[in-house]
Amino acid sequence: MKLKDPKLVVQAAPFLQQGLTTPQAMLDVIYVLIPITLLSVYFFGIGVLLILTTTILGAILTEWVFSAEPSKSLQDGSAILTGLLLGLTLPPSLPLWMAFVGSVIGVGLGKTIWGGLGNNLFNPALVGRAFLLANFPIAMTTWVSPADNWLTISASNLAMPFMQTPDAVSTATPLGLMKFEQQATSLFNLMVGNSAGSFGETCGLVIILAGIYLILRRSIDWRVPVAILGTVAIFTSLLFIYNSDIYPSPLFTIFSGGLLFGTFFMATDPVTSPLTPKGTWIFGIGIGVIVVLIRVFGGFPEGVMYAILLMNATVPLIERYTQPRAFGH
Repeated sequence: MKLKDPKLVVQAAPFLQQGLTTPQAMLDVIYVLIPITLLSVYFFGIGVLLILTTTILGAILTEWVFSAEPSKSLQDGSAILTGLLLGLTLPPSLPLWMAFVGSVIGVGLGKTIWGGLGNNLFNPALVGRAFLLANFPIAMTTWVSPADNWLTISASNLAMPFMQTPDAVSTATPLGLMKFEQQATSLFNLMVGNSAGSFGETCGLVIILAGIYLILRRSIDWRVPVAILGTVAIFTSLLFIYNSDIYPSPLFTIFSGGLLFGTFFMATDPVTSPLTPKGTWIFGIGIGVIVVLIRVFGGFPEGVMYAILLMNATVPLIERYTQPRAFGH
């Protein structure tokens, strides 16, 4: 054997290496969000692109300003993904300056203040959305119906900062109609995206296909979405059997609101979710239970954002008590 045999590799442990890198995982999610974005433009107009451009630029700028190594931290694509995810959870009529502020808060307080990617406790996009909902509740709960023309831009998108927002013709979301008026929305409209709501969460079928692709690519852990959707389906089925006049069907609950989008794109964040197999089940079941409690018994029609953020806070405790025993102990 030659001393410099090219087939002999001498190195220290670990010897196993996964082919999927962080930038590749980020790109996988960005790629599957493209058809969701295009459908959002089709249903709500090109004002959607203005909001997404604003949130992405805000995330990149914040990452550049506050990161210790901006050129390195921007290469992983996490800032672009955070801005894109945040933008897709916003109302189509939201003023651009609010979208920018939410993006800055999401990356600044949700990620960089914790030490950058891999150290944050909460999902950055949801931190930005929670900040906007707490400070601008009217703008964040003003929903518009799908536009008649994809070239539509809402007048409120171009509102000046801290000035009165132009009136928008608002409508109720499917969850709001069901909770407060017991009026169900067509399941077909929920599946294809032809309903009011945050513009990235209305097309259920495309979101499910995107989630399946990410699972097959092993970019996300399949246990989390299965645990969340399974828990929601079981509890809503029991409620629906108990009183179908008040409580919605499981399919309506799953396809309405931001449950599917939050399940596949927010809850599966590898940084803010458990890494242990048993922990992922506990994490997902917890999210599902909280979603049902808020939607059915809470004052808000939607509870996905709060459920994920609350369970994000429990991840260190979950991982502590679900660590597998070392071999031989």
